[in-house]
Amino acid sequence: MAIWATNVPQWFITFWATTKIGAVLVTVNTAYKIHEAEYLLRQSDTHTLVMIDGHKDSDYVAVIKELCPELETAETGRPLHTKRLPFLRNIITIDSRQKGCLTWDEAFAMAKRVPREEVYRRAMSISKNDVCNMQYTSGTTGFPKGVMLTHYNVVNNGKNIGDCMDLSTADRMLVQVPMFHCFGMVLAMTAAMTHGATLTPLPAFSPRLSLAAISQEQITCCHGVPTMFIAMLGHEDFPKTDFSQMRTGIMAGSPCPVKVMEDVVEKMNMREITIVYGQTESSPGCTQSRVDDALELRVNTVGRALPGVECKIVDPKTGEDLPDGENGEFVARGYNIMKGYYKMPEATAAAIDENGWLHTGDLARRDANGYFQITGRIKDMIIRGGENIYPKEIEDFIYTHPKVQDVQVIGVPDKGYGEEIMACVILKAGMTMDAAEIQGYVRSHMAKHKTPRYVDFVTEFPMNAAGKILKYKMREQAIEKFNL
Repeated sequence: MAIWATNVPQWFITFWATTKIGAVLVTVNTAYKIHEAEYLLRQSDTHTLVMIDGHKDSDYVAVIKELCPELETAETGRPLHTKRLPFLRNIITIDSRQKGCLTWDEAFAMAKRVPREEVYRRAMSISKNDVCNMQYTSGTTGFPKGVMLTHYNVVNNGKNIGDCMDLSTADRMLVQVPMFHCFGMVLAMTAAMTHGATLTPLPAFSPRLSLAAISQEQITCCHGVPTMFIAMLGHEDFPKTDFSQMRTGIMAGSPCPVKVMEDVVEKMNMREITIVYGQTESSPGCTQSRVDDALELRVNTVGRALPGVECKIVDPKTGEDLPDGENGEFVARGYNIMKGYYKMPEATAAAIDENGWLHTGDLARRDANGYFQITGRIKDMIIRGGENIYPKEIEDFIYTHPKVQDVQVIGVPDKGYGEEIMACVILKAGMTMDAAEIQGYVRSHMAKHKTPRYVDFVTEFPMNAAGKILKYKMREQAIEKFNL
């Protein structure tokens, strides 16, 4: 069963309804257009689709009409048969009535036809190791892959995450991250459900609505990717927002700049904020900082392994374990690792080795106390004249410049050195600066070879709908813009 919707109430109801009867909920990215939607609905063998009318510049109704022209003559309530989506039998529309589709209320009313005993029977037949959810990875390389997560993966990870945040029935959680992503589905919704916290979902992220909700709903817990927190901190409504009830939350989804973490702790009163590190394939959390960790650890590391999860650092080339303090690939093993990619055994074998270790493709190091620091992606690492350069280190430093609102560092092709460093910078409102100022700032505080050769001043970064910055897109744009 697929759900193609923002964080509307029907999203949550559909999730719990499907998991209770042993169906698999496929979450659809709200930014998808026709090409991606067709691929996902076909590859996942989706039988029933629940959808809103659209979001931003994606018109879901137009997409479905084009994919299923048979809807024009289909009889509402009868199973569909469409050429392009051979498994699809039902479409349930939340916002409007469409030909050949059931409305949400009509689908809801059909529950009366099913004896309650049948629902219990279905629930009793579910194994904890059955797949309950399928999420498609963003597919920066090749086609998106359907990550199969089980009841055991999701419930335990949500419970662990909530424990580390000290969640309880007294907490009120703002859900501004999208539910189609593990961040919303597990770190927010499931963690809140396992601890009885209250959820305040926003249909989609808006700094104005988020700040208003924090004051009105007396929010105690707020999740977000770094760009969301940066947008809130810089919004005109920020000074009049009441943060007195705020306590905790999670910053995750992409590397968290130290300066942004410090601002969130100080200015938003989130003194027990934590960082979670992981990926969809680990449902998603592998490590987390705890509310009672020293602030320095919560700002500079992604915490330590979650209970029941083994984490270690290995040499990316040989697979040998590396000692503390050395950079290598982060690998994890435990209850949280996905069952595999749907109908993609080769891709599954490439991600999970024969000993059950998930290879994340992320570079990290561990300290003597078991705290991990993420230093970048193996693919993002810049190799300049044989020297390994980690973008995150340079990003964290450029963030400390008083004129800089946001920054991303990427590697771009160079004939002499193989790769050169480029800093893409968003300035704070009303600020001006040139490349030489940034270069001088870095050169006076860091090794010369870490100084960006190129500086590009931009107003935004290319992102996917989950707020993840797409560095590969930035690289493509830079090559074109600078004729590299």
